[in-house]
Amino acid sequence: MIDQLVDIDFWNKKLKYKTPDAIIDWALKLSEKRIVTTSFGKYSAVLLSTFFRKDKDISVIWCDTGYNIPETYAHAIDLMDKFNLNVHTYLPLQSKAFTDYTLGSPDVEDPNHEKFTEIVKLEPFKRALKEHAPDVWFTNIRVRQTELRESLDILSYSKDGILKVSPFYYWTDAELDVHLKEYGLPKNSTYYDPVKALSHRECGIHLQ
Repeated sequence: MIDQLVDIDFWNKKLKYKTPDAIIDWALKLSEKRIVTTSFGKYSAVLLSTFFRKDKDISVIWCDTGYNIPETYAHAIDLMDKFNLNVHTYLPLQSKAFTDYTLGSPDVEDPNHEKFTEIVKLEPFKRALKEHAPDVWFTNIRVRQTELRESLDILSYSKDGILKVSPFYYWTDAELDVHLKEYGLPKNSTYYDPVKALSHRECGIHLQ
């Protein structure tokens, strides 16, 4: 564990106008037990390419639901190869075929959607956290994405007391697009998560 709890109110004020690189440099000093999560979504190349420069060996946690579209798998393979990512992939304990048969792909209004979310996303993620036991968790969440994320900041704590660090928290889509273009990074424009389904909904892991 981190020697003492980080005063996130104090540090959120200190870090608000720092660059993502400076935020990451600060957070890397807190603990060797750290992870970065990715869904290989729309702007995943931004954070992952940054860690290629900062900490090539960091454990990259990917909870592959099995429901990604082909373009997302192609994007994931491209980034894995490009940045030699230390990816730890976590899959549901039951096959996609079994889930399809028993639950189908329930929409967000379906009572089975909560069970679907637990099977394909939350259980694999809880397993990842148990196995890696991180003190610091780097994420790519940003303000304005969902009601929950609007209430957070660069630093926040998970329910289990893991310090979550979101270096690009205050960046807009337009700023990320400029960054992608400047560094020649790919954008996964067609990304779709059936767990999240709607752009303003949470996929679930940030409720943990």
